[in-house]
Amino acid sequence: MRSEKFDVLVVGAGSAGVAAAVASARNGARTLLIDSGPTIGGELLSGMTIDGAINARGERIIGGVIDDIVNECRALGGYARELNDWRLIRYIACDPEYMKMAVARVVYGSGAEVRLNTFADDVARNGDRIEGVIVRDKQGRSLITADVYIDCSGDADLCALAGSEMLPADKDTKPQPVSMMFRMAGVDTRPLLEFVREHPEYFAVGESDAIRGGRTDKEIAEEIWKQGEPCVFLKGDADFLGSAITRGEMFPTALIMIQPTSAARREVCVNATRITLDDPLVSRAYGKAFGVLIDQVQQCSTYLARRLPGFENAALSGVAPRIGVRETRRVLGDEILDGDDVFAGRKREDGVAKGCHHIDIHQEGTGQIRIPVADGGSYDIPFSTLIPKGLSNTLVAGRCFSADRRAQGSARVMGGCLAMGQAVGTAAAMASDTNAPADVRAVGVKHLRSRLKEQGAILEGTH
Repeated sequence: MRSEKFDVLVVGAGSAGVAAAVASARNGARTLLIDSGPTIGGELLSGMTIDGAINARGERIIGGVIDDIVNECRALGGYARELNDWRLIRYIACDPEYMKMAVARVVYGSGAEVRLNTFADDVARNGDRIEGVIVRDKQGRSLITADVYIDCSGDADLCALAGSEMLPADKDTKPQPVSMMFRMAGVDTRPLLEFVREHPEYFAVGESDAIRGGRTDKEIAEEIWKQGEPCVFLKGDADFLGSAITRGEMFPTALIMIQPTSAARREVCVNATRITLDDPLVSRAYGKAFGVLIDQVQQCSTYLARRLPGFENAALSGVAPRIGVRETRRVLGDEILDGDDVFAGRKREDGVAKGCHHIDIHQEGTGQIRIPVADGGSYDIPFSTLIPKGLSNTLVAGRCFSADRRAQGSARVMGGCLAMGQAVGTAAAMASDTNAPADVRAVGVKHLRSRLKEQGAILEGTH
């Protein structure tokens, strides 16, 4: 069997894995990033906005690698703009076609090595240490050894192979639905926003006090008009979309989220499709879901073109490269981030990343729980939630980190994943840079925080 040695191995090349690999390589570690798919970037390539990077007050709460990726997107000529959704959050809307290039340029520019179509197949574990990962690609199996391993797989695949304990799923609740983002070009913004002005009751607005600021729905609709971007959310329980669901023209959904991706193409991303699975890790069910979601893309794009002002001449222009998954396994870490800490916007001296997205738990049909962070602020993600319990040379980042279901429902978005990834990538490089066997717990949190701040992370000074 082939064998190779690296300082740091990152499994999974979504938002968290990309940031982890970049941070690790920039901090001097020989870094390998692997992904089971044919590309890197994950949801950054879907057209979905980067949520969780700007709080409802308009403060940037995440910096560093995220800035490099967004700035590279702009430098290449792509759309990248900070916007207010006038509902719960602010976010960064980006052109996914340019993001494909921006993500690759930042990752390869960091010096990290990338291998695609490569699966983590098995783990060699000795006590509290992973000693190697057996990977499978089209040439067969090989052994990758490293000082530190980082699980950014989303599904906690590496930790599961290592026998790590997972947090229990809610017994009476199914995982959040899976979705398929899609895009439509040729959207006329002016008639769309005029429709919002005339019928604010059809749209989700002012769900956070920090966003509402004492305004009426009609006044918020004027602010949406002034912003001048196709950034609106049709409500599934309001008459316009609700009646379409009742008569079968649309499938049941909580919201149709419309967010800009390109001014040049007059293009928007639509987040509306959904199907609830008993377990998204079951490949048979996951495979069947793909067909259902594609049918929903066709149904929703047809509905928008037929019914929503501004979409009369719009056409389907792109479908996300993969199904978007919100929730599967969650690793038990040294500590569990709690939903109460998220809701209260709790700050911590051992925080190494921040989050600000509302507690966001999608449900079957038209159901969705949306609870804003107090005062439109942010909360800290402690280092201890990124360390799998019982392992000394392994870290975790992304939606599978150690959090209860409410906290995961907030931190799982791209902004939080990028911040967690940068934190663990930096910590992994620091842990590997010793003569002794790497121990991630031996990395001083104060030292790690200082290094992160030097490299653009935002850990203090925001609500």
